[in-house]
Amino acid sequence: MNNKNTPNASQEPPRIFEESVSLNNGDSTALAKNFVANVFSWMVVGLLITGFVASYAASSGLYAQLVGSGGLMMWVILLSPFAFIIAMNAGLQKFSATTLTVLFLAFSGVMGLSLSSVFLLYSLGSITQVFLITAGTFAVMAFAGYTTSVDLSKFGALLFMALIGIIIASVVNFFMQSSMMDFIISVGGVLVFTGLVAYDTQRIKRIGAGVEYGSSGATKLAILAAVSLYLNFVNLFLFLLRLLGGRD
Repeated sequence: MNNKNTPNASQEPPRIFEESVSLNNGDSTALAKNFVANVFSWMVVGLLITGFVASYAASSGLYAQLVGSGGLMMWVILLSPFAFIIAMNAGLQKFSATTLTVLFLAFSGVMGLSLSSVFLLYSLGSITQVFLITAGTFAVMAFAGYTTSVDLSKFGALLFMALIGIIIASVVNFFMQSSMMDFIISVGGVLVFTGLVAYDTQRIKRIGAGVEYGSSGATKLAILAAVSLYLNFVNLFLFLLRLLGGRD
């Protein structure tokens, strides 16, 4: 499979939740539920914006017009999402909750533009099918991460190292164009991001138990947590699409 033109959003999801909080009392459990619900709401908003922008940019010809000539504009579209991620993480302490929210919404739109080629490379039926598979897998793993009594933090280093390996292998295969390596990378990507969904959900639940719901700090943490889950979803979708998608 030639993946040279296939969008790849693989990147380490923001690592912003390092502290461990006890969840032994009812108050912390209620806080965690509210926080997690807020995080997932923002993630869904981001995905809706991305899907709308990607579909519109592809169907209207905007994406083809912007990248058709290649050069600087193409690289701006591909790399600008990374700039937003860096800005949001760096601005956790400096930016207001409103500023981070605006950045997240803008990031979702820019991601939609950079992923517009999905609608040009794959059939709508394949995109829909893979999206449903991704949503189902994501929901199951998020539920598992939220409800399990197993401490998933011990798997964090392993998932991180595996993610770095996938990124390096993807860069190498960009030049090699090996179908077998592309298949292995895609399978590895599905496994890693499936694990990250459960891992990050549990970590978000823990951090949510220790924040004051409705505060500015909680809102900012919720936005960055939504970025993590958003990236997990998008990457899982892209790797599954490379494995299962039918090209036009």
